Amino acid sequence: MAQDVLVIGAGIVGISTAIHLLRRGRSVLLIDKNQPGKETSFGNAGIIQREGVRPHAFPRDLATLMQVGLHLSTAARYDPLALPRFAPALLRYWWESSPNHYAHVVKSYAPLIGRSIEEHADLIAASGAEDLIVKKGWFLIFRTDHALKEEAAKAKSDLELYGINHRVVDGAEFAQIEPHLKEKLAGAIHWTDPWTVRDPGALVAKYFELYKSMGGQFLAGEAKGLEQDGEGWSTSVSGTRHKAREAVITLGPWAPEVLDPLGYRLPLFVKRGYHMHYGAQGDAKLNNWMIDAEVGYCLAPMEKGIRLTTGAEFALRDAAPTPIQLGRAERTARALFPLGERLDPHPWKGARPCTPDMMPIIGPAPRHRGLWVGIGHAHHGFTLGPATGHLLAQTMTGEKPAIDITPFAMDRFVGTYSGRG
Repeated sequence: MAQDVLVIGAGIVGISTAIHLLRRGRSVLLIDKNQPGKETSFGNAGIIQREGVRPHAFPRDLATLMQVGLHLSTAARYDPLALPRFAPALLRYWWESSPNHYAHVVKSYAPLIGRSIEEHADLIAASGAEDLIVKKGWFLIFRTDHALKEEAAKAKSDLELYGINHRVVDGAEFAQIEPHLKEKLAGAIHWTDPWTVRDPGALVAKYFELYKSMGGQFLAGEAKGLEQDGEGWSTSVSGTRHKAREAVITLGPWAPEVLDPLGYRLPLFVKRGYHMHYGAQGDAKLNNWMIDAEVGYCLAPMEKGIRLTTGAEFALRDAAPTPIQLGRAERTARALFPLGERLDPHPWKGARPCTPDMMPIIGPAPRHRGLWVGIGHAHHGFTLGPATGHLLAQTMTGEKPAIDITPFAMDRFVGTYSGRG
């Protein structure tokens, strides 16, 4: 066979997997219909979220549900026409977010997110991408004392349970840290462990260049008709069949197009998100990454300008973009900070691949020998790409993985029917 492994999907998960396989002596053909790292890996807040041991749960308090249901929330909105497709997965998402289930999710998720910084650090050093990295954490900002105190209690618990470092900053100190803010805030949680990235797309491009420098091959085109071919796997790209002993699916929200024909109807759904870059008025400067906790957006000082990223939009993956969420976030952000003109011709839109239990799917496909998956990372794909790639490569080559990946197995969903959007 021409290659040992076909990796289908060249986002950060696929590229990281391919690099770690090359390090273990496997030959790899990486396939994607788009340029590497230009989809979900490209449009994000640029935070390697070491603190993110608590994945985004489905809201269970009535006030938040009413806000979302009546389209009053900036953090989350939904397309009513998509709900019939989403309903079964969202119902399970709500169920898994119950206190008892969610506690189990966090316990399983914490070891994975705990590897995020060290795994990125490895690839950052190997790819020479240090100039893109800022190592001073980020701020979760609050307008009310009550909300700040609630989050501070959670942060204290996360420090005790998972060793995640932070400090509580009052409003007066934060006004010194960010002197150009137009509003007085109650304060912030400064998560000090995470790293931030000045240009997430450029970092993924650096990882891709590392992959190519190691001898990895890339094929631009859509992989169609993946199937078992004797002792291995083959797929067609632009009418030509390509074969390998094993195949890895790292297609994010496009994974069902390959997995459905093989009998794996997984309960994946998408949360779409948007970003836009802005200048600043006058001599105003944003010094740090900050997320507006009570509204639901992020402001990040990046190379291309101040990036505003939105919360979650529950809609079909390929539906036309909507301007509502970005518009609401922009109005609130302008009241907080003197944003200047928009710098992009139109908002970027992407789709986060999600599972109902908030945990990714990492490991072998249960019904097919030599088929592997790394999908469903939701809000933490950029954070977890290198960790997932390393764990997959370890497992595929017979090494003991750095952490137990049993909680992320695909077979927790196989055999159950779920709707998907």
